[in-house]
Amino acid sequence: MTDMIDARLADLGLQLPPAPAPAANYLPFVRTGSQVFVSGQISQGPEGLIKGRLGQDMDAAAGAEAARHCALSLIAQLRAALDGDLSRLVRVVKLTGFVNSTADFTDQPEVINGASDLFVALLGDAGRHSRSAVGVAALPRGVAVEIEAVFEVR
Repeated sequence: MTDMIDARLADLGLQLPPAPAPAANYLPFVRTGSQVFVSGQISQGPEGLIKGRLGQDMDAAAGAEAARHCALSLIAQLRAALDGDLSRLVRVVKLTGFVNSTADFTDQPEVINGASDLFVALLGDAGRHSRSAVGVAALPRGVAVEIEAVFEVR
């Protein structure tokens, strides 16, 4: 699956970033049994942090792009957790997405679709998952989106 994921990323014109280092006192991932829990990954692209508040200075489409960057960081962390071998990935189990949004913004699901759609594009049915999409008043460093994930692995 490693080659398949790399090929699909290339087809989409994407590449994985390096796995981000933790910003505080936590582990970037924890493996227990057949599951890997990846800590929340904040929206960050090649130019740096993707900051903003949905409903104020960002729309849902820009938020979805920020969520897609979170998904790439989640995969990068998973690759690190699996010693570079993404062929051990069985499926995406769950995403929890946090969207920095105004009180009247209600399109959090459309924002987190940026990550969900990428997982399905890369993995097909193995990328389908359960999910929560929650609006919050603020996120670390003023970023637009943060997403954590649970993966099943061999």
